[in-house]
This record gives sequence, C-alpha cells and structure tokens, in this order.
Amino acid sequence: MRALDRGEDFIVTRNGEPVAELHPIRPRQFVRREVLQAALRGAGEIDPQRFREDVDSVVDQDPTPRFWRDS
Repeated sequence: MRALDRGEDFIVTRNGEPVAELHPIRPRQFVRREVLQAALRGAGEIDPQRFREDVDSVVDQDPTPRFWRDS
C-alpha cells in the first residue's frame, strides 16, 4: 500500500499470467468549458439515429438480467 501511496502501478498475476492492473487513485483533472468547446469546435453534428444503431451493433443493451434470459 505504501508503494501505491508513492504512485507506483502493479500488474496482478495468477500463475504467472497477468489478470489485473492496480493503480493509485489519481485526482480528477477538470478542463475549463472554453477549452473543451474549442477542442470540439468543427467536430460536426451527431445523427442520433445512426449513433444509436452504431452503439446497438456492438453493445447488448437488453436490461434483462443475464440469469433470467432464456438460453
């Protein structure tokens, strides 16, 4: 834990295989609104229907808990 306090990162392994990463919690960095707006300026508009279709094509958004689904 002291090493985490000093900012060190760790890779957790099981039988020599990496299974997780352990990082210290870092303070959030906030960006001023003007900086964000400038970065997004000219990015173009998002078509809500196309966005939804893109998300649905890669993410299962069925709210039914997995253990209740029919197999």
